Order: sequence, then structure tokens, then C-alpha cells
Amino acid sequence: MVRHTATDGCHSERSEESGHRRTKSPLRKPDASPSAQHDNPSNHTWQISRQAGTRAERIPMSHFTKNAPVIVAACTVSILLLSFVSAQAEAGEARLGMNLAGPADWNTELPFVDVFRMSRVWISQRKGESWGRGPELALDEHGWVTRLDADCWAESPLCTIDGGHYPAGQYTVLYDGRGELDVWNAATIVSRQPGRIVIDVDPSKGGFHLKLTETDPKDYIRNIRVIMPGFLETYEPNPWHPIFLKRWSGVACLRFMDFMDTNGSKIGGWSERPKLSDATFTQKGIPLELLIDLSNRLKADAWFCIPHLADDDYVLNFAKMVKERLDPKLKVYVEYSNEVWNGIFAQSKYAGEQGMKLGFAEKPWEAGWRYTAYRSIQIFRIFEEVFGGSERLIRVLPSQAANPYVSERVVEFQDAYKHADALAIAPYISFNIGPQGKPAAEEVAQWTVDQVLDYIENKSLPQSIQWIQGNKKVADKYNLKLIVYEGGQHVVGVGGGENNDKLTALLHQANAHPRLAGIYAKHFDAWEKEGGELFCYFSSVSRWSKWGSWGILQHYDDDPAKSPKFMATMQWARRLGQPVSLPAASTDGTSQK
Repeated sequence: MVRHTATDGCHSERSEESGHRRTKSPLRKPDASPSAQHDNPSNHTWQISRQAGTRAERIPMSHFTKNAPVIVAACTVSILLLSFVSAQAEAGEARLGMNLAGPADWNTELPFVDVFRMSRVWISQRKGESWGRGPELALDEHGWVTRLDADCWAESPLCTIDGGHYPAGQYTVLYDGRGELDVWNAATIVSRQPGRIVIDVDPSKGGFHLKLTETDPKDYIRNIRVIMPGFLETYEPNPWHPIFLKRWSGVACLRFMDFMDTNGSKIGGWSERPKLSDATFTQKGIPLELLIDLSNRLKADAWFCIPHLADDDYVLNFAKMVKERLDPKLKVYVEYSNEVWNGIFAQSKYAGEQGMKLGFAEKPWEAGWRYTAYRSIQIFRIFEEVFGGSERLIRVLPSQAANPYVSERVVEFQDAYKHADALAIAPYISFNIGPQGKPAAEEVAQWTVDQVLDYIENKSLPQSIQWIQGNKKVADKYNLKLIVYEGGQHVVGVGGGENNDKLTALLHQANAHPRLAGIYAKHFDAWEKEGGELFCYFSSVSRWSKWGSWGILQHYDDDPAKSPKFMATMQWARRLGQPVSLPAASTDGTSQK
């Protein structure tokens, strides 16, 4: 899940207590007065209480259907479209990119055909004890269990997705080593032999669990794969689900912030990076090798968020791998962490502390803005050294959309703008509704969906456009492109408002309402009119909850033709000349082949 502020949104993933949801949590818009903004850090980020639990609890902020039509074009037409998009990028035209939802066992996008890639880290269990109360597990460097105590076992939840929204049928479990595996809940064993188990999965029963009940310490079970039906022969050369690849074909750029588990990342050195041999990708993020592979397959520029603790050696090796493996025709967006200005994140506190140590400012938030510029310049220089210049690079300086003052402080410090290419903001169409807000949560909960949409169209949309205009002035002053690192709707209960079930249901209705498509169209038109360039939508596919409705779709098998958000966004991209997958719609709103 991811997060957001009332200004730009900021994401901070948070899971519900069950650990089966991930969404964004909103923040409050800072005080509009410059003096208040500079004197009180609470005006920059409104802290939300976090629930205890698993890693995916970073306070949340953040499809194509199996039956969706396939857009088939002649090769010559595809080449022309791709050439047009490339020409747009060179000319600085607006174009659509996408933020991809992060790894979690409740991820509803299902990017991998090996669902163990998204499994939860092992949970230790002991006979006679309550859930998760087993002893500390002995793990190797990749996260595989090397031994089990008597009367103990380890288990991992997979596909914890409600409503049957993942494939049914026979999955194949493959593994190396000696021991015993079992399954429960939505899965039953059909057959087994050493290294291979066939299970039958019924998604209508929810997710399923893989249990490790025995393992030989001298040859412990490892390299577990759980392959969806139909992909046993192809999962090694192509790990990506074809629906996932088709859905995002034609987007100009993929932003990997959540894929890299950027917020609060603990990665400092290159040896600590996520690796292909890791037991799961839900602990440290998806390995760089796969991010590059995905960009190459989709012919989409890659936007990387460098962890805030990463040392120079990490940055150097990261840049080298990108240079060696990424298609040389693709651009490389480089950003220091994510929303370092946003006090809800660990990276913001770190930047403030480092900036104060260096004497950049007496106030931590101002020191953090300046440290963002300082560290960004260092990272940019390493990439330039590896790439032999900046021609393939888009060096990104991030800031807060609602506060152009912050943007100018970032880009001007130590002449950071001279080392950068773009100012990036998140100009969400924001309506953050709290118990004491104006209007308050209780009041809004009594509105009709049309009243909510009226507010979004007449208040939230103009506000977002003002943010764009304010930051465009800063970008122009310093000869930078203006791009969106995240954008879309930001309509959510905050500060206790998220606990009003009636309000949550109403906001979900608004997110699914046909009128929202028209609001999106106006927003995209304004972005073009103001001279904006890349616009990375947040976010791809994720289940809506009280923490927000961030997913442009909710499930991998949703009918995109029934999503006003998806259709409006992809229609805009198609109008720009991008060869995105856009289903035709019948008069009743269903996809037509």
C-alpha cells in the first residue's frame, strides 16, 4: 500500500492489521502561508498513526482482464507509433508513465507467474502456541529456513486476495533440497514427488499457505517456486504474466518506487540489494535485473529511486548494471529516494539529520530539502561517470507540488538545477477529509456521489492546476522540465475520517463513477496546456480500502472498459500517440474484442 499528502500525495504503505491490504495514507495540505510553511514542520507533513504488524505495513499510502480484447496492430504501424513516442520524448511532449504496485502477498496485480516471488516472509509457528509465536527462525542469507526446532514449522501466505481474483487450477510447486512441504486453506495436494508437488487451488476460498514442516539442515529446502497453471514451460525465460505485460505496453516510463520498496529502505551497500536468489521479493523489493528486464520488454524508460541510505559504491554498481543491461535506446530517470521532503518517511528524517550535521540549515525540514539537492548531485555525477555523460539520463529533483517555495529551495541549493534535467511533483486531485476538516468527514458522508464529484471538479481540480502552474514557473526559471512522479485522484478519509465506513463507500463510488473520466480529461488537458512532460500515474493495480483508492484498477482480472479512471488515462495516452492497450467498449460498458 502506499501513502499520500493532501498536497502532492505522499505514499507510505500501510497494511491493515490482517496484513492483507496495502493502500495509501493521506497527508494534510500544508498551510498556504510561506511563513507558516517555513516555521512549522507539521505544516509540511501530517503524521498518521501506524498499525503494528508486518513489513508491508508501511502505512499505505499503493488490469487487464483475461477476457479483455487484444489490440492488434501491423508491425509497421507499431514501429511508427513507437517512433512517434520517441520523437515526443525528444521534443519534450506530454506522455504517460506508470507507478507499479509494490510486492506483497496481497498484491492484486499478479505481475509474476511464480507467485512465491510475492510470498510473505516465513512465519514461525510452534505447536500449542498462538499464531506467529514460534522461535526465531534460522535463515540463510537468502531467507531460506535452514532448520526447524521440534514441534515447530514455518509457513508463508500466498495470494491473500479476496473475491477469487487470481487464477484457479493446478499450480506446480518446485523446490531443491530435502524436507516436507504442505499446503492449507485454498489449496490441496494432488500429487507429490521429491522436488515437485502439484496443488489444486480454489481462489474462492481466499489465499493459501505453504507450510514447511521438515527440512534437512544438510540439504535444506530452498529455491521454492509456485508456478501458475499454464506457465511451467515458460516461467524461466519469461517470469512476467502476459496480462501484466499487455496492460502496460505502450507506457512511456515505468517508475519503480514501490517495486524497489523505496520508502524506509534499509539498503545501504551493494551486497544488501535484493537478489534473484532471495526467497521472496516482499522484504527488500524486486531485484534490479528484473526491473531492467521489464523495461526492455515493454520498451519503456526506467525510473529508479535510489535508497536514501545507499552509499557511493551501491550507486556505482547500480549505474553499471543499468548501463550494461538496459536497452541503449531507453532513458534512465534517476531520483534520490522518494518524497524526501515528506516527514512521514524515514528518508525525510534521515535527510534532515544529515543536512543539519553538514550545517545546511538549523531547521530539519529546510536542512532536508538542501540535503536532497546535495545528495542528488552526488548520485547524478556517479551516473554521468558511468554513462559517459548525461545524454541518456533524466536527472530528477523531487519536490512538493503544493509548495513551489520548497521546489525553489531544492533546485537552487548549490546550483543543483545545473546538474539536473527535471523538477518532479505530485499534483494530485486532492480531497482529504478529516473529522475536523472543512467540510468534515461526517458532513461529506451524507453527500451524494454527485456532490463529491462536484467538489472534486470545482475545488480539487483547480487547486491541482494551480500547483502545476506554480511549479512550472520554478521549472522555467531554472530551465528544467516539469514532470509528475505521481498523479491521479487523491480522494480519501484522513485523521480518523478513514474510519467512517459510509464515507469510504461513498469515495469508492466516486472513484468508479463515469464523471471522473471527464475530470481526469480536464486534468490531463491542463497538464499539456501548462507545458508538462512525463506524467507517471499512481498507481497501477491495487485493491481500494479505507486508506484510499489508488489503483487505476483493483484486480488483475478487472474489465478495464468498466473503469473510468483507466479508460480516461489510456485514452489520453493514445491521443498522445502512445501504443497503449485500450479496449473498445460496447454500449453496456463491457470490453469488445
